Amino acid sequence: MDIAGLKVMVIDDSNTIRRSAEIFLSQAGCQVLLAEDGFDALAKIADHHPDLIFVDIMMPRLDGYQTCALIKKHPQLSATPVIMLSSRDGLFDRARGRMVGSDEYLTKPFTKDSLLRTVASHTGRAAAR
Repeated sequence: MDIAGLKVMVIDDSNTIRRSAEIFLSQAGCQVLLAEDGFDALAKIADHHPDLIFVDIMMPRLDGYQTCALIKKHPQLSATPVIMLSSRDGLFDRARGRMVGSDEYLTKPFTKDSLLRTVASHTGRAAAR
């Protein structure tokens, strides 16, 4: 699984989640961009054009669904994979995520393996089996 060099953004209001994701992704050689909420993220996304974006569903101000919808409506970003993060593993959350254009759903707390596998599978860097 070679995901080194990819730019991955993690949007989450939890410092713990941001830090774990940053550690896991950095160890795999990714360039990591962090944002605390959707507003913070949108400015950074426009500047840095990440290859993949993880977005927490439950955030203050602009939630994950709204953030994902805004990313997917932007012509230059619509093809960027957006993975929803949630501590709830509900069908309703998954369905609502799909409705706003998210590409996958990852339940928190995630493991290093599940995080890196998700990045690889959505960026065409998955190891050939």
